[in-house]
Amino acid sequence: MKHDAVTIPVGEGLSVSGVMVRPDSGSGERPSAVLIAHGAGGDMHHDFIVDMAEGLAAGGYVTLRFNFMYSEQGRKAPDTPRRLEEVWLAAANFVRHHPELSVNKLYLAGKSMGGRIASLLVADGRLEADGLVLFGYPLHPPGKKEKIRNQHFGRIGIPSLFIEGTRDPMCDLALLRQSLPCLGGPSALELIDGGDHSFKVLKSIGWSRAEVVARILSRTLSWLGNVNKPPAG
Repeated sequence: MKHDAVTIPVGEGLSVSGVMVRPDSGSGERPSAVLIAHGAGGDMHHDFIVDMAEGLAAGGYVTLRFNFMYSEQGRKAPDTPRRLEEVWLAAANFVRHHPELSVNKLYLAGKSMGGRIASLLVADGRLEADGLVLFGYPLHPPGKKEKIRNQHFGRIGIPSLFIEGTRDPMCDLALLRQSLPCLGGPSALELIDGGDHSFKVLKSIGWSRAEVVARILSRTLSWLGNVNKPPAG
């Protein structure tokens, strides 16, 4: 695989860092790409983000993981929603217009906040994509199930994959299952038994971190493979 450290222009003289991973050349067909955004408490070097990017690239997808502006500048507090959206749009534009790529399909993936921002952009028609992969979608703040973040689901018309831990305090599974039929496109839900918001599982489950990552990657690649299939006939 080929790894490239890249600079993504955001506008107003600003930019963020990213890492693009390209799989070994295969059939010569146009590649599909997965953009991966980090959550509020990390950056593009977070172990989970790196593992997903590397694993999806090994599965044949061009991947781009990138920083949001606040993490690029070493700040802890996330940017305003507008700035988060600007970086997401800049990352998608970077991949679509990369001089060495001719991307076939584009998928948006994100951990927690990163995925939520992508889903809002899709719902608002500001970012076109072929599918959403939401790792630990923050359906509500911890302990505040009444503040549910699903009002935009009906405007998401593309396939969506939710991967959730069964102990995630930010995603009540009963509320999520009630919300999925509201989506405008097909959806799938994969559960990590005993996993919290960071997919750390209970010791009683007996899974190592590597095994949890392997399960998430396997389920994500399987879903992408089905969504990425060319139409029959």
